[in-house]
Amino acid sequence: MFDILVCEDDRNIRRLMCGYLNRAGYNVFESEDGQGALNILDRTHIDLLITDIMMPIKDGLSLSKDLREAGIEIPILIVTAKETIDDKKRGFFVGADDYMVKPIDMDEMIVRVAALLRRAKIASDRKIIIGSTTLDYNNLMVKTSKEERQLPNKEFLLLFKLLSQPNRIFTRNQIMDDIWGYETDTEERTVDVHIKRLREKFYDNTDFQILTVRGLGYKAVKLK
Repeated sequence: MFDILVCEDDRNIRRLMCGYLNRAGYNVFESEDGQGALNILDRTHIDLLITDIMMPIKDGLSLSKDLREAGIEIPILIVTAKETIDDKKRGFFVGADDYMVKPIDMDEMIVRVAALLRRAKIASDRKIIIGSTTLDYNNLMVKTSKEERQLPNKEFLLLFKLLSQPNRIFTRNQIMDDIWGYETDTEERTVDVHIKRLREKFYDNTDFQILTVRGLGYKAVKLK
């Protein structure tokens, strides 16, 4: 079970968010300001932080900045009443991973949380070894018995995602959400283009193969 920390000074909104997260199967901690959130993070494992910006004592931007400067890389979803592009830039600048504007749709919040946690899992599993093929997340490198090849970021993340769960079918929408992000303007066809490039680069790989599941999406299979 994932542990989520909700940092929001409005008690009613905080309780509503916690209720939805609990019903979605998450273990939820709550705080009314950034300092309280830091106290919880200091003694408790947290997988994802949802934080308001405008709060007493320590606001959400300061909280996010402190966490990133301390090397804490948990996903951060900022929820705020501010909607301008400058506000969003400030949030992403201090290390936020996603951004929602109040009044928020609670069902959408659950979808975004799930997507952020999936991306975080990809990032935390730093290395995959299948046969003689090794995927090293730290340098986007794929090492085979014949060569070492550094891939572009999105190609590597796509291959890493498929090989992290062999035989699992991923829809184009799932891939788009996890690799390109929930609000991306990129078309689904981009996934097909990246799959084509990966197939061309690893057409002779004897450890895995990327298959098209017609009408559904893609999956990777082990060949040994």
